Amino acid sequence: MNRLAIILSVFLISLCRVNAADVKLHSKGTATQLTVNGNPFIVLGGELGNSSASSPADIERIFPKLRRMNLNTVLVPVYWDLIEPEEGRFDYSLIDKTIDEARKNDLKVIFLWFGAWKNSMSCYAPTWFKADYKKYPRAYTSLGKPLEIASAFSENVFKADSKAFESWLKHVNDYDNDGTVLMIQIENEIGMLEDARDYSKAAQKEYEKGVPDQLMSHLRKNRSTLHPSLLERWKQNGEKASGSWREVFGDDIYSDEYFMAWNYA
Repeated sequence: MNRLAIILSVFLISLCRVNAADVKLHSKGTATQLTVNGNPFIVLGGELGNSSASSPADIERIFPKLRRMNLNTVLVPVYWDLIEPEEGRFDYSLIDKTIDEARKNDLKVIFLWFGAWKNSMSCYAPTWFKADYKKYPRAYTSLGKPLEIASAFSENVFKADSKAFESWLKHVNDYDNDGTVLMIQIENEIGMLEDARDYSKAAQKEYEKGVPDQLMSHLRKNRSTLHPSLLERWKQNGEKASGSWREVFGDDIYSDEYFMAWNYA
């Protein structure tokens, strides 16, 4: 996992507020503590393989094993291609099965949303989404090679992923009436492969605009709390108040990664 992927994975984890349980993160000094119904909860977790929750039989076989290992939580992938096999038609049977089996085995669940991206690629996006590359365009390398990566610069990609994610999250909230689900990780290890950034036409258009005013304003207002490596690169390049991505952050691929991180976010 590269550094950008690690940073994004941390930033893209959020709590899922469920109906019957009080699940919160409490800050204590430099530490953050998870509590469930007012009590500290230490996650003793096991994570399933990328495709290990793709059938009811997989879930039935694996969950009892996790319980015998004295774990209390399981990280379970959610596959966009399986919950929306046809555009607009949702199937949540695997989600319900996951929650049911977790209850039987006294386990909590953290879901990992494999949506438009998973380890950079769009391998778990539905076939109907990937087949219509004009409506849902791909990212391109600097040499013009199309990748199996949905472009983060497409409004259609954003809307399709968001619609599926929101529908699924609502179902989880409705079905999980006892707080079995603790957290949701949104997407998984986002980042480009082969090139540090997307070179599609839409991406190039955005790149040529330079660093957005919103980001520059944030840098200035939050200088004292910026990540040390980001602050150092900005300082090394003169702490410019505006400019291209490479003028502000340096003439190398790290500025390209900052560009992609901003636009993925």
